[in-house]
Amino acid sequence: PAWLRRLCGQLLSERLMRPNGVQAVVRGVMEGTGAGGAGAEAAAVDWRKCDAVAKILASCPQQCLSLEDYCRLVCPQILDLLHIQDRLTARQFQRVATTTLLTMVKEHPQLAEKHLLQPLLAPLLRCSEA
Repeated sequence: PAWLRRLCGQLLSERLMRPNGVQAVVRGVMEGTGAGGAGAEAAAVDWRKCDAVAKILASCPQQCLSLEDYCRLVCPQILDLLHIQDRLTARQFQRVATTTLLTMVKEHPQLAEKHLLQPLLAPLLRCSEA
């Protein structure tokens, strides 16, 4: 039903914009993926889940006042996904982060540059300037 879809979307949006909310959502969706399912079918399911989560992260929720505010809150959390230490988790989180980054660059290039690409490339730029 539409009311349930709206409520779930609202709860998901609220969670994403909290500290560590992105990681919590990604963990919740990806839980159980890749943990014992070997082969092409398991890998395909893993990719589909990663793509689905990335699409969710790249979309500004209706409850958010502005896309700029959403990016300011969520993009640093997306970049944090690149620093997960556990190997299996890191691979999935990195897939989600890179797919989200690519999606945001296509859909919102200026905001993606400001909130994702500049922070991501800042160490390289500092080294090249020195």
